[in-house]
Amino acid sequence: MHPMQNQQHYSPTPQPKIPKKRRRKSSMNTSCIPVIDIKDFPGQSEKLIAACEEWGCFRIINHKIPLSLMSEMKAVGESLLSLPMEIKRKTFDGVVGKGYIPPSEINPLYESLGVYDIALAEVFHSFCDRLNVSTHQRETILRYFKAVEELARYIGGKLVEALGLDIPEFMQGWPCQFRLLKYHFTPESVGSNGARMHSDLSYLTILQDDESVGGLELVDKQSGEIIDVEPSPPGTLLVVLGDIAKAWSNGRFYNVKHRVQNKEGKPRVSVVAFFLGPKEAKVEAPLELVGSDLPRAYVPFDVEEYRMVRLSTRSSTGEALEHFRTTSSIKI
Repeated sequence: MHPMQNQQHYSPTPQPKIPKKRRRKSSMNTSCIPVIDIKDFPGQSEKLIAACEEWGCFRIINHKIPLSLMSEMKAVGESLLSLPMEIKRKTFDGVVGKGYIPPSEINPLYESLGVYDIALAEVFHSFCDRLNVSTHQRETILRYFKAVEELARYIGGKLVEALGLDIPEFMQGWPCQFRLLKYHFTPESVGSNGARMHSDLSYLTILQDDESVGGLELVDKQSGEIIDVEPSPPGTLLVVLGDIAKAWSNGRFYNVKHRVQNKEGKPRVSVVAFFLGPKEAKVEAPLELVGSDLPRAYVPFDVEEYRMVRLSTRSSTGEALEHFRTTSSIKI
């Protein structure tokens, strides 16, 4: 999942070397990834915070997005990603992370189509016009986005409540980068990277993963081991916490590192919504999450400012946050 995936003229940060003893697959099975029942709040509050702090991700069940809409959205994604290359390239507007990202020398098995700040009608329809998206497909994308946006704000609200904070309209108006991802996996490329190790830039990401083809892996916070993530059961969604969440929570939340590997030799399609952060205000930890025993970890910063630092420093696994660390939080 790459909210700001580098184009060909950017070279991503080399993956950190993981000691051989940690490259084995974790003995923890994937069912350990926390499952949050949306219908069981406040009963799930403690579990939700623990998932954000210890895992940086969790599965969502019993949300309101119909399985039929999820299936329609995936079908639309597969259709648009199957368009001729020359048509998909029309959506590229010269800004890294926006529009079409074609397979490259760095990521030869990966391509994606996306629209930045999909809630803006003129932006969305301009994107669709370039691809000749049908009226039905547009309606499907918008219905799906609105449902996912409502879910994201609900999760954000429950996070705020669980932390004992009072922040009305949390996540209201935050830009969402909406992307369709395809991994061109074949039997010949088994063992290859689809997406290199990275953390998401966003506050939170809602992923409708491919329910039949696996390959997603994440780094366990405590052990550093790489854990296989089985395909999401139909009707479930995976929520991933990113760099912005780590900064906003004063370092409490884990911006989980993850990657996609070709393990089955079959094409893989995902639908992803990255909820980035405040559009106007700066990202900063609420006062309630800062204290004498836990000083402010990061200076306030703009989402766009952080995005540019991530790109200019070619930081893909959260290292760019160190550029915003406060002096008081640096351990000597």
